[in-house]
Amino acid sequence: MLDLLPTLLFDTLLGKPVWAWGAFLTLVATLLVLDLGVLNRKDHVIGVRESLVISGFYIAIALLFGGVIWWWQGAASGADYFTGYLIEKTLSLDNIFVISLIFTYLHIPPQYQHRVLVWGIIGVIVLRAIMIGAGAALVAEFSWVLYIFAAFLIYTGFKMLFMADHVPDIAENPLLKFLRRHLRITESVENHDFFARRRDATGKAQLWVTPLFIALLLVETADVIFAVDSVPAIFAITTDPYIIYTSNIFAILGLRALYFALAAIIHRFHYLQTAMALVLVFIGSKVFAADLLGLDKVPAAVSLGVTVTLLAGGVVASLLLPPKSSAIPPRKSEA
Repeated sequence: MLDLLPTLLFDTLLGKPVWAWGAFLTLVATLLVLDLGVLNRKDHVIGVRESLVISGFYIAIALLFGGVIWWWQGAASGADYFTGYLIEKTLSLDNIFVISLIFTYLHIPPQYQHRVLVWGIIGVIVLRAIMIGAGAALVAEFSWVLYIFAAFLIYTGFKMLFMADHVPDIAENPLLKFLRRHLRITESVENHDFFARRRDATGKAQLWVTPLFIALLLVETADVIFAVDSVPAIFAITTDPYIIYTSNIFAILGLRALYFALAAIIHRFHYLQTAMALVLVFIGSKVFAADLLGLDKVPAAVSLGVTVTLLAGGVVASLLLPPKSSAIPPRKSEA
């Protein structure tokens, strides 16, 4: 058995050696154990400074990993990784606002919110693997699927560009209604536990779920919904599942850590949604433009440069220019 181990490690899985996938997943598992089991073993309210420090650490790890990709697979793959990382991180910003609404509606105390976010990453790792694996299989079997992805991105970009800002009503969430009908849910949190045991009138112990567990399920569902935009966007950049998956997970790790610093100020970047919409339109359009120009794909450096320029422009415009008079007032952190 031990003799087979070196062979298995160098077998390929979705185009990359098994050892490369194992190294990445080991790194992510180590980071999560360090985060939840060491640095944040005791429940506490995470302040802005701590949130920025933790997020900075995750960003540094993601950049170092991107450097390894650049050295290992070349400049084009490295640029694809960083473009995918930026796109996922930016498109997930709206998810921060939704998570804030979920926590507020379910009355999740601040000291327990980090626990939900970190455990939620485990679900993200599994769900994104399924979505990206399915997308890679589709693209490998039917190359024209990329054009469907591209058309969807252009449609989504224009819809985001012209539609009115919408604040979701958590109380009307179909999943929440379903869970309330079919699960025994405690009225309040039980410390940091996801489950609680209570005895009924006959003295029989019953398993109940706490609002913390409901928040976890809603956060996971929100991630899947937002992934419908971000995963096709990165497939339009590269079809390499390893680059898509690693850039996705690292972006989400850093953004979840940054939640406590961003939740209260995300509404101030009022032109960032416009920038995100333009990024989606550009990424979708470049798939068709490559065919018209007779190219295999638009150069990775061009994709990265345009993406950075558009996002930076959205941030700068938000800081320097007042919001349009027709814009809605700043979002509140309550449903």
